[in-house]
Amino acid sequence: MSDETKGVILVGHGGIPKGFPGDLVTKLKRLEAQRRAAGKPMSEEEYELDQKIRLWPRTPETDPYQAGLERLATQLKPLTDGGHFSIAYNEFCTPTLEEAIEKQIAEGAKDITVVSTMFTPGGSHSEYEIPEEMAELRKKHPGVTLTYAWPFDLGKVAEMLAEHIQRFQAQPAGKS
Repeated sequence: MSDETKGVILVGHGGIPKGFPGDLVTKLKRLEAQRRAAGKPMSEEEYELDQKIRLWPRTPETDPYQAGLERLATQLKPLTDGGHFSIAYNEFCTPTLEEAIEKQIAEGAKDITVVSTMFTPGGSHSEYEIPEEMAELRKKHPGVTLTYAWPFDLGKVAEMLAEHIQRFQAQPAGKS
């Protein structure tokens, strides 16, 4: 039986869809860097570019990253305790983490766990941006428990990778 007050959000990086103009990606990243350096909120121009790339039409062929995260989510969802389950993206795709959290709260979630697909320490999304965003959302929703399942136990990640390596090493040479 699922608990409709619980939720899980799987956060992936997000990918640039094939066919999206490269000059707009460059401009977006430049505006983002300037904003972060100045410590200012997102400008209207940056927001418009961000929305344009996030809402760009996607298929598994034009955005294999999105398709891959959706396949991972399909495998993960039945392993969770039920309740709400969503995907979110740090950049380039929709929904954002904030949008996914807001949607789950609107649907009745009161205890949401966020987990990233980015396992290693040191990444700006997983180590800084997600915690900062969640801190702001905790202030906005004091009656909701927002847990960030981070950092990963690197020993467990290493075990998973070693098992994966062993499966491939057991195959005949040249097979993958």
